[in-house]
Amino acid sequence: MRPDEKAGVPVLEVVDLVKKYRIGGGLFSRKHDYVHAVDGVSFTVPEGQTLGLVGESGCGKSTVARTVMRLVEPTSGQINIDGTDIAPLSRTEMQPYRRQLQIVFQDPFASLDPRLVAGDLVAEPLVVHGMGNAQERKERVEELFQRVGLRASQMSNYPHQFSGGQRQRIGIARALASRPRLIVADEPVSALDVSIQAQVINLLMDIQREQKISYLFIAHDLAVVAHISHRIAVMYLGRIVEYADKHDLFSKPLHPYTEALLMSVPVPNPAAMRERVLLKGELPSPINPPAGCHFHDRCRYAFGRCKVEQPVLREIDNGHFAACHLR
Repeated sequence: MRPDEKAGVPVLEVVDLVKKYRIGGGLFSRKHDYVHAVDGVSFTVPEGQTLGLVGESGCGKSTVARTVMRLVEPTSGQINIDGTDIAPLSRTEMQPYRRQLQIVFQDPFASLDPRLVAGDLVAEPLVVHGMGNAQERKERVEELFQRVGLRASQMSNYPHQFSGGQRQRIGIARALASRPRLIVADEPVSALDVSIQAQVINLLMDIQREQKISYLFIAHDLAVVAHISHRIAVMYLGRIVEYADKHDLFSKPLHPYTEALLMSVPVPNPAAMRERVLLKGELPSPINPPAGCHFHDRCRYAFGRCKVEQPVLREIDNGHFAACHLR
């Protein structure tokens, strides 16, 4: 049984997803290296739930997001939307699924065309997918502006006339325009002030409750992920090393990397004392990842088997999965 199979009807099911980038070698060279950006990732996102995907910078989170959206092509694996594998589909065959899949990018300014006014930016998905006539699209855009906390009078403003938080609200409104089943949120609040982060996160949660939209929420901030997610998957160097309900993950982490991540989260009480786990060494290169467990050369519990045998992500406790030889 795959992780989270019992949690509900999966809007998104990813099975053994792999993405490698070929690098090196000249025009006539036969030798090539590969960046192992995503290395056999599997997870599901049930209807109306949020899966948080966390890990260090460079672990492959954003590559997962773009591969799921088919913005980059997978090397292998399945990307099932409501049971249909979209990985092998052509651009034309993908068109009906584009309505069901939307993305909110990390940088709200870079993701908005500066030549278009905000109303046209939000209406663009409706035009592309032929949804409604001009009047119906205008009414839909006005409705979306109000829903994300903007005024209809701001529809004629350009992106540079909005604050960072307002621009991200425009990005959310645009993602909602086609009434998608799944929204991939790739670090959607990391560029915002803390107070604005809370507003955007609460907005996403309210919309989810109202419309039963599923989220794949990608971030490096565990506090943010814990607030919005139902389940959390922890990535390290292209692989998922732990996968569990958020309460189980925070109360009883089973993988040493997850343990180290949780120990690094700041505590609001300056007088509080707790053990800190300092990871030794640097994140290995995805061009030449370590054999066996990718984490073994930084793990304080590693033993001989970890260096030669890749641990399998398996269910250790009820709904709690980990890829570790210690478990």
